Amino acid sequence: MDSIIIDADNQVAGRLASLAAKELLKGRSVTIVNAEKAVVSGNPDYVFEAFKTKVDRGDPYHGPFYPRRPEQIIKRMVRGMLPKKPKGREALKRLKVHISVPEEFSGKVVKMKVSENTLRCKYVTLGSVSERLGVKRTW
Repeated sequence: MDSIIIDADNQVAGRLASLAAKELLKGRSVTIVNAEKAVVSGNPDYVFEAFKTKVDRGDPYHGPFYPRRPEQIIKRMVRGMLPKKPKGREALKRLKVHISVPEEFSGKVVKMKVSENTLRCKYVTLGSVSERLGVKRTW
């Protein structure tokens, strides 16, 4: 089975998630590193409010539960792009997301192509969004 390692440094989180979902549906296992450095484009105040609304939505006992940590946010994004069938559940099991680069992947990281227009607008990293949501910085 093929395996692909993607560096999320300065990558737009939604585009990264859609690429990962496509690769998972092809049968590959995907590992995403540097999850805290992925970016969400838009006004930082609006982006924070959007994530805060998602986290605060629902009942604390019955959900829906929305993650606060950057690696879990990316995993949830990919989960939303997979089918809600057994094929999608099996694909999600092949996804691994890490904060920073683990030692076992230090020399094998693959960079995605970034179009130059994506980072010219305002953006905020998932690490800073997580910090504002109350996660203690561990990266």
